[in-house]
Amino acid sequence: MAAPILALRGVNKSFGPIDVLHDITLEVKAGEVLCLLGDNGAGKSTLIKIMSGVHQPSSGVIEMDGAVVTLPTPRAASDKGIATVHQFGGTFPLMSIGRSFFVGVEPTKGFGPFKVYDRKRANEIAVKAVQDFGITRIDDGDRLVGGLSGGERQSLAIARAVHFGARVLILDEPTAALGVKQATHVLRIVNEAKRRGLAVVFITHQVMHAMAVGDHFAVLIRGAVAADFKKGDKTREEITDLMAGGASMANLEAEIEGYMSSHGGHPPPPAE
Repeated sequence: MAAPILALRGVNKSFGPIDVLHDITLEVKAGEVLCLLGDNGAGKSTLIKIMSGVHQPSSGVIEMDGAVVTLPTPRAASDKGIATVHQFGGTFPLMSIGRSFFVGVEPTKGFGPFKVYDRKRANEIAVKAVQDFGITRIDDGDRLVGGLSGGERQSLAIARAVHFGARVLILDEPTAALGVKQATHVLRIVNEAKRRGLAVVFITHQVMHAMAVGDHFAVLIRGAVAADFKKGDKTREEITDLMAGGASMANLEAEIEGYMSSHGGHPPPPAE
């Protein structure tokens, strides 16, 4: 069996006396979508930063292709093929699509000190890369990124990461601020990235979106993996219950029902 492209083994993270992540063990393979689910404060953002080289684990190891690696900086993570696309796409609203696609690595034409930015080539490559992911509305590389929808910006950022050789694609809440139609576009692109053999880490708190694309799921609660399971092992209701706290939510519901049954069906009064 092939080794996972990216794996975390017993990863812990503390900031001074505060423990943020506890014994995280996860892995994602080529052509697989790992969905990290959790409510606000579950530790998802810190975990993303460890995988992308922003933070270093306090203990535990990170492996790529079965070998232990260190990711001291985001650049080191990028050089190893780990690309992170944040919630708003990491694009530049006042740049053209072609310029934003190649920011920092602009193609040039000419020789020596007479090299200039090759706008035509940049536009052609950027438009083709996005259209290859099925976003056919984008056909002009000179169009400003600020004129794109949220889903199209996400598509542009994902296409850029794939074009520059990403093997692991980390998507941080890519559908959180999108409407239904735009979110559907992004989920379609996630499936296309999986089809191309990328390992995708999809961070979200929206269970429906996770179930639409996920192969492997992990639920984070208070910095620890509360559940780790494959597609089909749990229902949507079971996953939602896990994210909400499981037994604690069931106890709260039981307390409310008990109060109502002893008070003529009236709910508890609001706290003062």
